[in-house]
Amino acid sequence: MLNRRILRVKAFQNLYAYDQCKASNLNLEKDHIREAFQPDLNSMEVQDKGLLKKEGEIAVKAFVENLNNEIFKPNGNLNQRINSEAKAAINSYHKANKKDFDFLLKNMVTSAERIPQLYLYAIQLLIAFGDYVGLESEKKKKRSTDAVKFTLGETNLAKNKILQNIKNSADYKAAVIRQQAGIEELELEIKEWYREYVKPLEAYQEYIQLEEPNLEQDFQIVDNILKKAIFKSEVILNFFSEKDINWTENKSVVRSLASKVLKNEAENPGAVLPEIAINWEDDKEFFQNIFNLTVQNDDGNRLLIAQKTQNWDIERIAQTDKIILSMAITEMMNFPSIPVKVSINEYIDISKTYSTPKSKQFVNGLLDVLSKELTEKGLIRKSGRGLLDNK
Repeated sequence: MLNRRILRVKAFQNLYAYDQCKASNLNLEKDHIREAFQPDLNSMEVQDKGLLKKEGEIAVKAFVENLNNEIFKPNGNLNQRINSEAKAAINSYHKANKKDFDFLLKNMVTSAERIPQLYLYAIQLLIAFGDYVGLESEKKKKRSTDAVKFTLGETNLAKNKILQNIKNSADYKAAVIRQQAGIEELELEIKEWYREYVKPLEAYQEYIQLEEPNLEQDFQIVDNILKKAIFKSEVILNFFSEKDINWTENKSVVRSLASKVLKNEAENPGAVLPEIAINWEDDKEFFQNIFNLTVQNDDGNRLLIAQKTQNWDIERIAQTDKIILSMAITEMMNFPSIPVKVSINEYIDISKTYSTPKSKQFVNGLLDVLSKELTEKGLIRKSGRGLLDNK
């Protein structure tokens, strides 16, 4: 249904969100411990505020030192209350992380499954604008003898070859039904959006001056409307955000896919929906596994990163880079059918979009070194298609 580059991006976004959740949970538990050692205002006994504060910080330290332990190991050198609060914080921390993990994993899959519907909505809007122009032309013909002047220009969008070919595609019609991407309820909005956001576009005004646009001109205008009207207007974008709670994260992917559908039709008429042809069940398994395994192996991956960046403080490396590197290491070591070079290139591309300007070179260099060392140690083993380009 979706190509694996998009799935890697979605997994990255959710791994980043999970890291943020863990950091928030960590700080919340530290605050809870400190609150537990605040003076009891209802107590009649004299309380040593300095001692309470000190014990609170000792409990916080014990909590942090045991973060990677599922079960808290009491320290015999600490009093019962300190051990008790640290243990409670550890239990609460892991419980909160598990809840966040389960939510993000489920939401990640649901969000990915929604993407085809969203980019089909975008194409549907383009087709609807063309249909509206055609209907208005017919109405004007009946009302005015000056209709020729109108139809020679504005009817270009109604006759747009890119939109007509997609609209008449059996695959497209089936996809709209399957993904429930109908927009029949937007009849009034289509009229308003066309007049407010499409018609005023400079490129559109130039387009309707053409007597007979060629295929390239037809492509350029629908791609322009897509990017300059549909994905620029807050009013139209609100339609998408109401359909998808993850719209902020999905917007760039949806725009890219919709544009690709138009470009595919311009370059290879009839092949408009390549993204829906991929086996979703196989990709869904990859999608879930890259998320799960990166979380499971993150501590070990970060140790590998730290060993190769001894001149760097691991905490100073961009958080996005650490996640990208951990995902790449996980993929290289756990997915034998994916060539190493494919994995490296995919995560370099993600770093270009989601990390710092210097991340591309950093990620490329580190993964190149790690991939060779891990292969020599037998920790990366490829088979089948995974052997391609690895020599």
